[in-house]
Amino acid sequence: MDRAAFRLILWGCFLFSVSSSPSLRTQNVDVYSFHINSTVTSRYATTTIRSRVANKLNESQEILFEVKIPKNAFISKFRMIIEGTSYDGVVKEKAEAQQQYTQAVSRGQSAGLIKSVGRTLEEFKTSVTVAALSKVTFELTYEELLKRRLGKYELLINAQPMQTVTDFKIEVHIHEKTGISFLEVKGDLSTDDLTNAIKTARADKDAWVTFYPTRDQQTKCKTCGENGLNGDLLITYDVERQNPNGEMTVSNGYFFHSFAPSDVSRIPKNVVFIIDRSGSMHGKKMEQTRLALLKILSDLGENDHFGLITFDSRVDLWKRELLKATQANLEDAKSFVKKIADRGATDINAAVLEGVNMITRHPREGTTSILILLTDGDPTSGETNTEKITGNVKEAIGSKFPLYCLGFGYDVNFDFLTKMSLENNGVARRIYEDSDADLQLQGFYDEVAVPLLTDIQLNYIGVSNLTQTSFNLYFNGSEIVVSGQITDNSVESVTTEIIAISKGSKVTYRDTVTAKDVSDVQAEHDNFLERLWAYLTVKQLLDRQVLLKGPEKEASRKEALNLSLKYQFVTSLTSMVVTKPQENQTEVSDKPKEGESPDRPPAHRPVSHGFTLVGSAGWIPDDPPMVGAHFRPARIDSIQIDDPPSDITDEVWMDIDSTDIWELASVSSTQSAPAIRFLIPADGQPKPLCFDVALPLKLKLLQDFASEFSMNGESMGSTNGFHQIIIRYKTNHQLTINTNSISYYDGQNNVQYLWGQEPTQHSQVGIYLILRSSELDVTMGNIRVVILLHKKNGDVFLWPAIRQQPKGVTLAGILGKADISYAEIQGSNTSTLKIMDKDVMVSLADVTDYRFPFAPVFKCWHVPFKAVMNGDISDFTVTQL
Repeated sequence: MDRAAFRLILWGCFLFSVSSSPSLRTQNVDVYSFHINSTVTSRYATTTIRSRVANKLNESQEILFEVKIPKNAFISKFRMIIEGTSYDGVVKEKAEAQQQYTQAVSRGQSAGLIKSVGRTLEEFKTSVTVAALSKVTFELTYEELLKRRLGKYELLINAQPMQTVTDFKIEVHIHEKTGISFLEVKGDLSTDDLTNAIKTARADKDAWVTFYPTRDQQTKCKTCGENGLNGDLLITYDVERQNPNGEMTVSNGYFFHSFAPSDVSRIPKNVVFIIDRSGSMHGKKMEQTRLALLKILSDLGENDHFGLITFDSRVDLWKRELLKATQANLEDAKSFVKKIADRGATDINAAVLEGVNMITRHPREGTTSILILLTDGDPTSGETNTEKITGNVKEAIGSKFPLYCLGFGYDVNFDFLTKMSLENNGVARRIYEDSDADLQLQGFYDEVAVPLLTDIQLNYIGVSNLTQTSFNLYFNGSEIVVSGQITDNSVESVTTEIIAISKGSKVTYRDTVTAKDVSDVQAEHDNFLERLWAYLTVKQLLDRQVLLKGPEKEASRKEALNLSLKYQFVTSLTSMVVTKPQENQTEVSDKPKEGESPDRPPAHRPVSHGFTLVGSAGWIPDDPPMVGAHFRPARIDSIQIDDPPSDITDEVWMDIDSTDIWELASVSSTQSAPAIRFLIPADGQPKPLCFDVALPLKLKLLQDFASEFSMNGESMGSTNGFHQIIIRYKTNHQLTINTNSISYYDGQNNVQYLWGQEPTQHSQVGIYLILRSSELDVTMGNIRVVILLHKKNGDVFLWPAIRQQPKGVTLAGILGKADISYAEIQGSNTSTLKIMDKDVMVSLADVTDYRFPFAPVFKCWHVPFKAVMNGDISDFTVTQL
């Protein structure tokens, strides 16, 4: 039977959910794996959410998929894997899906509409029917260019699985060629309850953030409940800026240029605030506006001039002219602000024109001017035709200064404000009616508070298809970015010229860089610059639509549509079409327009593929036979993967728990004899300690006599790491891991796994095994470790990391030693540290930490083995694994 086509239009969001009832989710659906992986290269973020879900019922049921992503992101891939078959989304022009949408509505089916969720996210949801005891994998990828505001970039990741998940992880890798100046993790999920689950690491040009909460942590944190995690991770960072001419990156015929000078004198500004005091501003809106204005006035620079205009059906001025921001004038202005009261209708036309007149009547050399309008409604008095108002304002301003429009709440005509701002070199921003509306107003003002350059023009030689190159203003803490194509691929250098005005004087930035100097792109991200260029081009083309008319508007629309289709971006012009194994079902979702009031919807769910346990006695299920279920193997000899999908990629990330006292790292390339270099994290210290152990050896890695847990590893002289690791628990359980396979014996039965197979779980009382492509997550009793498979320079080796161990208990073995603090001794001719009340001579060395898949390199203090281990190497070796 032919499968009926199911049309699905995706437009933005990031999150997952299953079923309609929390109790049904828990009882009938198992979210056994939930992974979020985000890679940021030169500000361009690609985030993939992979969720695996199993239907636990003996009958088919509908599983809901819900996802939230940042509003500025473009979805670029959506896939469902059901019974070994992939159903991939294909981006098409929105009009092609309109017929399916209409048919679905006429049949009374859900149209799968996307809704706005608060200020920064959009939410999409759809569903798929999954057969009895079967599984589904959902995979969503979205892309965005991070924008710099107030001196930092923000990567927002939302997680709300609506169920505790055994295999839960968020992993972020940031690569910036000039280096990372600071990194911070905030958000709902960055709380004291989850401190041990969030780890960060930095090395030169890279930074890593991992979030591996245990099942217990997923229910007991402040933002959690019985349905698991519910909140955001907000990762903020900035980059090193050593070249005042900006940063240039070139790859595969495309370039990216970022420009954010900070060593420029502040330009005094003339700012006029135009405040709506109409009746609709009554109550909290008016109160918050007054609070924000009082704070903003306090932040004006002493060389700034300012004016205040209030309006309803009548326009009133605090003063006829702009006044300098002296203490006396500011106090007078604050008294005026405190008395602003709501009344009357809304004459936006007269108010904005009066603001323009106030600035143009009093020009000041070496300054820049800004108009800021705050309103919550449509024009209802005076001139009410929005087309005429925008025309009047554009003619009056004459491109001399920008107009910023702040729309308060959801009743405001935001399209009108957007057009009026864009036509006058400004932007429109929505102010949400929340308890922090005054902080939102202040935050916007902070972004435009310190102008540094005006009339910026960026010029390039030998390039084409440039994104925007002319900018009215550059503010401190922001960034100007330009991307384009290099017309001559044989070009050996790229020349840039930036011309701008600084405090009335012309300034020029010129730079010529060779292709060798500017090419710094990792192999796995070869085409990221091309996609960055396409993303930025489409964004700017769509923004310009509101300003264009006739053939020019159609040409711009067609260009944006063609790029959206070529790069499979789901934009306001396109929809994503997915064929599902369901008859006569069609869902079409469109990206919501800015300003639509949000509704709160559900969460997320995931899944994987099945596996068959092969053995003479088959197997005895305690629950339906599925991944993640409890079972008792009966003489099982191997595992056979059922139709493994071809798209499974390596998931090679490792968590660092706060209990990771001693960890394995790499061998120093400068050593004459092969050795393993151990890393000792030192909280609060500028550098970790490290020491070497010569190869080959059989090492006692970790031992807890109380719980009868032990982990030993065998290092080989021909490899960098461990050839084999054996974990024992109680008297019967043994886990043997080598570079080819994993074998688990429970005293009666033996189960075999292979590295690289479909993600699989195995659970028994007190034991959990989670096998990913290149990572084995092991929980035995109250100890949790991860074994990571590494491949480097032809070598294949294993590295262990402790994720959880008993609190307040010192374990035996190299990985079980207590933390060691040290102090640097000043004034000595050689490097000397005070370690455990002893002076120890040390040297600086490099250590590569293989707890991370990208292997960050750190500087460490290299110390003698005995100085930190209080024993000989023989005390940490075994004769038999």
